[in-house]
Amino acid sequence: MTSTAQAQTSGAGAAHPDHLGHVIFIAAAAAMGGFLFGYDSSVINGAVEAIRDRYDIGSAALAQVIAIALIGCAIGAATAGRIADRIGRIRCMQISAVLFTVSAVGSALPFALYDLAFWRIVGGFAIGMASVIGPAYIAEVAPPAYRGRLGSFQQAAIVIGIAISQLVNWGLLNAAGGDQRGKLMGLEAWQVMLGVMVIPAVLYGLLSFAIPESPRFLISVGKHERAREILTEVEGDKVDLDARVAEIEQAMKSEHKSTFKDLLGGSFFFKPIVWVGIGLSVFQQFVGINVAFYYSSTLWQSVGVDPTDSFFYSFTTSIINIVGTVIAMIFVDRVGRRPLALIGSVGMVIGLALEAWAFSFDLVDGKLPAAQGWTALIAAHVFVLFFALSWGVVVWVFLGEMFPNRIRAAALGVAASAQWIANWAITASFPSLADWNLSATYVIYTVFAALSIPFVLKYVKETKGKKLEEMG
Repeated sequence: MTSTAQAQTSGAGAAHPDHLGHVIFIAAAAAMGGFLFGYDSSVINGAVEAIRDRYDIGSAALAQVIAIALIGCAIGAATAGRIADRIGRIRCMQISAVLFTVSAVGSALPFALYDLAFWRIVGGFAIGMASVIGPAYIAEVAPPAYRGRLGSFQQAAIVIGIAISQLVNWGLLNAAGGDQRGKLMGLEAWQVMLGVMVIPAVLYGLLSFAIPESPRFLISVGKHERAREILTEVEGDKVDLDARVAEIEQAMKSEHKSTFKDLLGGSFFFKPIVWVGIGLSVFQQFVGINVAFYYSSTLWQSVGVDPTDSFFYSFTTSIINIVGTVIAMIFVDRVGRRPLALIGSVGMVIGLALEAWAFSFDLVDGKLPAAQGWTALIAAHVFVLFFALSWGVVVWVFLGEMFPNRIRAAALGVAASAQWIANWAITASFPSLADWNLSATYVIYTVFAALSIPFVLKYVKETKGKKLEEMG
């Protein structure tokens, strides 16, 4: 039976739940994991210089404390799927919420640099889990007619989390008189910045008790009656429940559990399509996007911007990130993936090149000359805008669509791992590279943005409008 025929039989393809608002609430609650993903990833931006000062460490050690969370991210992402299959999606969310909470408290009250690093790893593990479980849960619970729109909640929540973290940091810095080590509530301002994440983390945990388990998981553990109740709740009472349950069971039985061995082949260890996925992941990170979210306050202060203003510019950059993400969500199915990627690459080259030019000038009285300073600021926003409207969204769309069915899960895992490793490489290297030569560092990012253009033109095929079964 074809997928179209199955949809007609079960009524799922046209299911419009009676309580769409409740379904939206379920997806939004699950997407709180994405919000915490974005918040925890970028909140450290407000603490970088204070950590350097408090513990009197150099750029290399500082970079490791910032980047070490990515080790936790990689482990969390690698294990979340198995945990969710064993104990359920909701329990996985609750574990993630506890880890976010514990990490926030530990990071806010560190005894020394080593335990701050440990709590960063714990938070990273939670990020990794949230990055996997949120999209998977939403896809399994959302009615087919709304799956694409509800699935976009995760990415929207991530960029909103980034923006809110920068807004909170800016507000707390102002409350502390513009000093990251100024006193607030008996702690230094940077400690409060890291500790505030307790609030959304606890909210995420509470919300997880208000949403149902995935019908797919319930069917996998034999709880068919409960699965039927939830299917009625999210897909409407006009759906043929027997057909829907049978459809889900059949899909689960026919799934090929791809393994690492399935990816091997070709002349360079992996199959060519796997290398394309790895290439997309690496280029997405090697343009230096996470410098904008982990180090932007430090970057602006290094060229003479007042600390309070530097935090405000980090917030405005995050707003631009949201705008770009919305643009991508609107046009990714209309324009196509490749055109958006190419437009984004050209825009990033321009923005990064202008930043490299501006940073090549000597500081005058500790500041960039006015023209270069404004150029750097505008160019940074241009770079983030073009990244967000293209590579920030398009790469994840490509990775979800481009691989053949029989290797999709394993290939996506390898590509995602490559992304975390590339993210770590950029995050760990930036402070030392910036100390060496800030302008040259941005030249390196510009070169990678430029190289992404021929890479897309030669190796990346358009996936817009194609069925997943056609990928090969």
